Amino acid sequence: MNRPLKWQKTIRRMEQLLRLKSFPVAFKMLEEAEELSRIPFMRRPGHKMTLCQMITLVRNFDWTVGAELKDFMNPTCPSILGLCDIPEYNKDGTFRSIVWVKTRKDAQRYEAEIPRLPMDRYKAVAMAPLVYEPFEPDIVLIYANPAQMMLLINSLQFEDYEVMQFYCVGESSCSDAIARCYLTGKPSLTIPCYGERRYGHAQDEDLVIAIPAGMMGKALKGLETLYRRGIRYPISFAGAEQDLTRAFPLSYSALGALDSVRGNDGRLLLGVTGGIASGKSTVSAMLQDMGAHLIDFDVLARKVVEPGKPAWKEIVAYFGRQVVSEDETLNRKALSEIVFSDMEKRKKLESLTHPRIHEEFLEEVRQIAAGHPRPIIQVGIPLLIELNLQYLFHKILVVHIPANLQVERLARRDGISEQEAANILKAQLPIEEKLGYADYVIHNDGSTEETMSQVRRLWGELKAFQETL
Repeated sequence: MNRPLKWQKTIRRMEQLLRLKSFPVAFKMLEEAEELSRIPFMRRPGHKMTLCQMITLVRNFDWTVGAELKDFMNPTCPSILGLCDIPEYNKDGTFRSIVWVKTRKDAQRYEAEIPRLPMDRYKAVAMAPLVYEPFEPDIVLIYANPAQMMLLINSLQFEDYEVMQFYCVGESSCSDAIARCYLTGKPSLTIPCYGERRYGHAQDEDLVIAIPAGMMGKALKGLETLYRRGIRYPISFAGAEQDLTRAFPLSYSALGALDSVRGNDGRLLLGVTGGIASGKSTVSAMLQDMGAHLIDFDVLARKVVEPGKPAWKEIVAYFGRQVVSEDETLNRKALSEIVFSDMEKRKKLESLTHPRIHEEFLEEVRQIAAGHPRPIIQVGIPLLIELNLQYLFHKILVVHIPANLQVERLARRDGISEQEAANILKAQLPIEEKLGYADYVIHNDGSTEETMSQVRRLWGELKAFQETL
């Protein structure tokens, strides 16, 4: 069997981001029972077992387990996996009417609702902790609590969103996760049934989701992006008794001002971003020459922390006089050294400055719109994507240069070594990832004339788009 690539790295990072208590389970249906013998560290049941027993041996005991029809305690589980037919006493409603429903007619409806894999296609099933890369799985089973599961669902929906529908047949919930995932090719979440809790040791808080193996990369990418945006597990609870205005992301508090930013007067707002030393200022200057107005968030950031202003007072009160220079301006180097390696202090600094920067931004937009009919306003924000501010703008422009050139330019510009420049870039969102958010891209790794040619073409596209507003 082909060994998968980089499952260990993927799963370890997912375990870290979700704080999972048990191993994600690699699950594979086999067309021939002989394939079980070719899987490393395979254990076969020494007695008849249920499917949920086998799963818990994998996810909690880190065993690699395989089974064929003869290894199951009764036909209920293997009939769901297509290893055998549904017993007659299930078909006529006898079995489930013993405990779970009132009449045989109810039980017949029950059986009809249970999703099952096609019969005679598979001869065995293999399960193992996916982190050990035992084989390439068909699907992956993850057990988690509701908060962890909601974050996992958010991550799957982050890109190419679609609503997720989940089902609960009741007992035999393994069919809702495993069989339904196989049949639909989509993630399938359910509540582990009474039997899985009694015999498979699923905990009170446990939910289970089956994810097609091909979607695990998407899930991890979504988790990583949400983590950068502050959506994490465990959840940091905001105090129920507190004023939550400052706790909400800027995107929420700014939604009410969205109309006043974009307006309905034909103005066009262009968000301009890119990596450090990519030449954003050069491109912005070219757009200015063509008639675009410029709002620079770096300028606004310096303005709101001028000596004596509210943000300056709050920063000094929190960080102390150690961050103040002799001329009473903020000592940016000292402040940077404090917040660079301390996430909580960086978030505190942002909470003091970002609302004030946003207020200044709104005021500059208002002034430009009041004095100029149908303006094109470019807004330079180095961390536009990282701050999740792209929703404010009609269009996003990313100024791009290759990462190796970025290192060279930054080292030359700031008089530092290329290794120091590379370390600085590691702390930022990779420029290649920013391209995924771009409506327009200027490649600024050529001559000035080549960049100008691209900017002229962009200006024409902006004017054409503005006519649609």
